[in-house]
Amino acid sequence: MEKKQYDVVALGELLIDFTENGQSEQGNPLLEANPGGAPCNVLAMLKKLGDRCAFVGKVGDDMFGRQLRDVVRSAGVDVSHLVMDAKAHTTLAFVHTYPGGDRDFSFYRNPGADMLLTEDELPVEMLSDCRIFHFGSLSLTHDGVRAATRSAVAAAKKGGALISFDPNLRPPLWADLEQAREQIAWGLAQCDILKIADNELEFMTGETDFVKGAAILREAYPNLRLCNVTAGPDGSYSFYKGLRAFEPAQKRGGVIETTGAGDTFCACVLHFVLTHELNGLTEEDLHAMLRFANTAAYIVTTRKGAIRSMPERDDIEALLHG
Repeated sequence: MEKKQYDVVALGELLIDFTENGQSEQGNPLLEANPGGAPCNVLAMLKKLGDRCAFVGKVGDDMFGRQLRDVVRSAGVDVSHLVMDAKAHTTLAFVHTYPGGDRDFSFYRNPGADMLLTEDELPVEMLSDCRIFHFGSLSLTHDGVRAATRSAVAAAKKGGALISFDPNLRPPLWADLEQAREQIAWGLAQCDILKIADNELEFMTGETDFVKGAAILREAYPNLRLCNVTAGPDGSYSFYKGLRAFEPAQKRGGVIETTGAGDTFCACVLHFVLTHELNGLTEEDLHAMLRFANTAAYIVTTRKGAIRSMPERDDIEALLHG
């Protein structure tokens, strides 16, 4: 890849995940304000792996927005183009965790600052100066930020970047699911690298068989060069040219919640691409990539939150080879 100032630039939501953390003496649920948002979760993990990262987005100029800016900056991610909105509040997500770690989300985002990013607020020079541009579907839910996202993808492509996409389907944030399907389809048509969860694969293809579902996507979107499917506690699949690989998930117990696991997996894949590039990958490469990504994702499930919970490379290697 051509030398660029940034390895990965991501655009999208930056929000507070209020996660359950026990009960008060009065029996009321206690909520912990964890910094999150899928694109920044990805960047935080990439930074742990030594990559140069920057974030593009908008938060409210309120206590939560300032907290998020400071946390992401302290994680080593460039937030020089994070927009602070004086009128709109930072988006909040309330996360209910079920036994086993699965989650249910309630969002306070009508509007939230992240959905108000506009095209004229984009740092075009930064977008043109990265090796990989990453985005998800939450920046496609409303007209203004959708236009900004499309312009950002175009600028990154013009600059020669690989495009990475994570559908990250959150049904409550869409006016209707047909609109979600249409916008996710647009994202699929843009990307070189795809990370898609099992439920999202079924949503887009109607298939519960991962191999068949991935084949449908790859036929419909020939631009997909590396397609990865995550299957939660079962493991993950990778599809590249005529190759296919599967690696089971780490199952060592201690899972608290799954917030950030998919983002951690995605970051590890992007780091692998940055290191190995996207030409000439072997089946052995795919297995190694999945094992590392699965292990990192497992570690995150044993911790609360996402941005501040990303593991160090040494922790991943120790568990992987221990």
